[in-house]
Amino acid sequence: MVKIWRLPAPGQALPSVPGLVLGPEELPVEVLQFHPSADSVLLSTAGTAVRVWDAAKQQRLTELVDHGDLVQSAVWSRDGALVGTVCKDKQLRIFDPRAKPQASQSTQAHENSRDSRLVWTRTQEHLVSTGFNQMGEREVKLWDTRLFSSALASLTLDTSPGPLMPLLDPDSGLLVLAGKGESQLCCYEVAPQQPALNPVTQCVLESVLRGAALVPRRALAILGCEVLRVLQLSDTAIVPVSYHVPRKAVEFHEDLFPDTAGCVPACDPNTWWAGSSQQVGRGLAHCSWPPPASGSPSVQLCTNSGGLLSALHAYPVDPSQRLPSDRVAHAPHCHNRQPPHRCRRSASTQHTGPTPASPPAWCPPWSLPLTQPCLQRRLWAMRSQASLPTSPSTPSSLGPSLSSTSGIGTSPSQRSLQSLLGPSSKFRHAQCTILHRDSHITNLKGLNLTTPGESNGFCANRLRVAVPLLSSGGQVAVLELRKPGRLPDTALPTLQNGAPVTDLAWDPFDPHRLAVAGEDGRIRLWRVPPEGLEEVLTTPEAVLTGHTEKIYSLRFHPLAADVLASSSYDLTVRIWDLQARAEQLRLQGHQDQIFSLAWSPDGQQLATVCKDGCVRVYEPRSGPEPLKEGPGPEGGRGARIVWVCNGCCLLVSGFDSRSERQLLLYAAEALAGGPLAVLGLDVAPSTLLPSYDPDTGLVLLTGKGDTRVFLYELLPEAPFFLECNSFSSPDPHKGFVLLPKTECDVREVEFARCLRLRQTSLEPASFRLPRVKKEFFQDDVFPDTAVSWEPVLSAKAWLGGANGQPRLLSLQPLGMIPVSQAPREAPARRAPSSAQYLEEKSDEQKKEELLNAMVAKLGNREDPLPQDSFEGVDEDEWAKYLAQIIVMGAQVVGRAFARALRQEFAASRAAADARGRAGHQSAAASNLSGLSLQEAQQILNVSKLSPGEIQKNYEHLFKVNDKSVGGSFYLQSKVVRAKERLDEELRILAQEDRDEGQMPKT
Repeated sequence: MVKIWRLPAPGQALPSVPGLVLGPEELPVEVLQFHPSADSVLLSTAGTAVRVWDAAKQQRLTELVDHGDLVQSAVWSRDGALVGTVCKDKQLRIFDPRAKPQASQSTQAHENSRDSRLVWTRTQEHLVSTGFNQMGEREVKLWDTRLFSSALASLTLDTSPGPLMPLLDPDSGLLVLAGKGESQLCCYEVAPQQPALNPVTQCVLESVLRGAALVPRRALAILGCEVLRVLQLSDTAIVPVSYHVPRKAVEFHEDLFPDTAGCVPACDPNTWWAGSSQQVGRGLAHCSWPPPASGSPSVQLCTNSGGLLSALHAYPVDPSQRLPSDRVAHAPHCHNRQPPHRCRRSASTQHTGPTPASPPAWCPPWSLPLTQPCLQRRLWAMRSQASLPTSPSTPSSLGPSLSSTSGIGTSPSQRSLQSLLGPSSKFRHAQCTILHRDSHITNLKGLNLTTPGESNGFCANRLRVAVPLLSSGGQVAVLELRKPGRLPDTALPTLQNGAPVTDLAWDPFDPHRLAVAGEDGRIRLWRVPPEGLEEVLTTPEAVLTGHTEKIYSLRFHPLAADVLASSSYDLTVRIWDLQARAEQLRLQGHQDQIFSLAWSPDGQQLATVCKDGCVRVYEPRSGPEPLKEGPGPEGGRGARIVWVCNGCCLLVSGFDSRSERQLLLYAAEALAGGPLAVLGLDVAPSTLLPSYDPDTGLVLLTGKGDTRVFLYELLPEAPFFLECNSFSSPDPHKGFVLLPKTECDVREVEFARCLRLRQTSLEPASFRLPRVKKEFFQDDVFPDTAVSWEPVLSAKAWLGGANGQPRLLSLQPLGMIPVSQAPREAPARRAPSSAQYLEEKSDEQKKEELLNAMVAKLGNREDPLPQDSFEGVDEDEWAKYLAQIIVMGAQVVGRAFARALRQEFAASRAAADARGRAGHQSAAASNLSGLSLQEAQQILNVSKLSPGEIQKNYEHLFKVNDKSVGGSFYLQSKVVRAKERLDEELRILAQEDRDEGQMPKT
């Protein structure tokens, strides 16, 4: 049955019984929709029945028939004259309920019977359907009721199992596709005049979508140029997602806001049923400022001259503005919200927030600090002309960006062609492989995957891995890397911290000591037995107290023993002497949450990046205030900082104002001038975690929940970022850490060894560089590395002002010769010039070549004959017999040879051009392409020149060597060149066959 409730005025109690009841129905009711213009007219579906009700009289007006299966969707047209239905029998039907109960039109909507949906556009003639095709791919179709036999336009999307819910705003023509169980919204513009479904943007959501609805246009922020608002239903909240068009002038824009339908019904049920076509009055939308739910995600759009909404920008959701799923209400207005303080030298440079008297034309990015990203499709809006300096040969975040994978966003590997035009890294062909399963640790259970974004999620040294568990009490499991395999199903021995774990770190100079930070503001120091953790430990070796809020990050000093730095939500960085178990130094000056901190390689300075938009550098022993500071990432969703380029630069990974992930490279001595270069990567919700290798200058970047690891070589001068091959995995990883350099297999040119944490396993990943002379030590890849496991200073000496440098160690194995000292090989013989193949030869030269070839086949005259080894025959008899054989053989061979020569010369005259040209063309093709025919066949693994086999092997090899799946652009180019060489050979052979068919027969 259908129950209709009337909500009371604010402050009154909710009714306990419904106001009206329609039904009962034999089957569950699937769809309900009120009439767009007539009061109290309701459409409902249950099973195969579609009924139109007069809710005021609680009676049925009509029932629409002809449905052979379950009705999946039923909608009114915008004028309320027609009803469209889509059924499990794959049919799309149009009804005029006041004329007859049978369908007036019908056609096949989608080839698959899975869930389909309908929505009408502003006109009565056009409607949009979503469903699945025969291959299980989701698709969207635009229909015209005047040409109903086929769709005007069709768009195939993906193979996700969730049904697409179409939400269409008739005034703007924007269509939002929301898939249940997914975490993104896709926006298109419906243009029936062209006709077309033009993609506008994709918006990544923080949580999985369980339902979605459009907010009425009259509730939008008109002066804020909010053209659309979608309410997302998640597991725990209702989240508003706003779409904005950036405009400079704070005024009403008629091109964005045409007259919209009001909320007063045009007629009663009887008048409509009698045939009235009255429509709801239209007028200006309610103009209100500021935009509602200033903490809601906001999407910015810009319009081109044709009125198409072609660029967008999204901002994240402030958790405080989300609505609990059990309370349905509108998002609160934010009338005067101050933005977070930006990095500033004096109060005169402080930014101020919008006020009702001077509202901005859009919701500013700093007022929405936690938004989810959205991609821009054609044009970028709101890009400041005073942009940050960028790398001249590397795309920056200020440039256009197209969509790609783990999430949605720009794939830097798509720009790899630019490396051919400028400097390239010697690591550009680096390859990453997951080591054999024998080295994996499997059957991990109960992992804590909700550690703060400031934490790596787990930590490792050369002996052990520490992983937080989801169990209560802040438990940490310690796993032995020397004992891979399947873990027992029983509970593991753990470290009991008594508070949820926020971060943890191994002491670099003591592989058995683990520091664990908790939400209670305490740091616990644990000592793991040398043989491993065999029982539950409940008492730590020491507890450090001093922070008043929960701790976010822990960093051990790179050179001094027993020195630990910690950052907390109390906005301080504290430096501890673990030997004395006391706080020694405290750094101040942060205005908001500290995202990350990092020691300089020499241990003299400490850098931080903060949510207040500043990057700061301290000299802890000189004073508590920052020595230098400069502007950091614009986005406030999270950031990481690391020292690079021998300590002369700082690399910050964060978000821009559009929530696009980016890298910023700073000169450590010139922070105030801003970054040297900015590199935009993609749009994804997780912060990039940088792992820097100082020996190679490479940085590995990935985020929690990502499936891709980016690899870049960093330079202190232009072009700053050199892109290398990235690594993609089939499933997302929960963490990714870099192991010490001594764990690498130098003989296999392994320059980095990492650990990849999955949902239930821990896998070692090996980064290797393909080299031909692997028998030599690659000293250009493996310089002397720092002995990071031996302290240079004590805590007392460092606190007293002493400095030092780490000892260096050669990674060259015994017995291996450096490749720089390897003997040089003689230069390979160059291929003959094309002129040698293309020169014309006379008939005499051809005869001489033919005779030489036949003589070569007959063998050398000086070779011993078989009969020379025979016994029992006199030499005189052999001479007589041999003379007779020679005479007779010479006569027979001479006549046959002469006849063969005459035939050959006659045929050669007729086919000289064709055959000679074919041979010359084939040789010239090999010379020009740089690949011989045999090499091309070997690359594509074909033995015969079969077009079908060549195409099949080419498609397979091209796909497996694609960079998006971890392949190599170099190998992919070899496959393409081999295919071109074989195609040219097939063309030459085809031409030769045609020429031979035209030759005179002899």
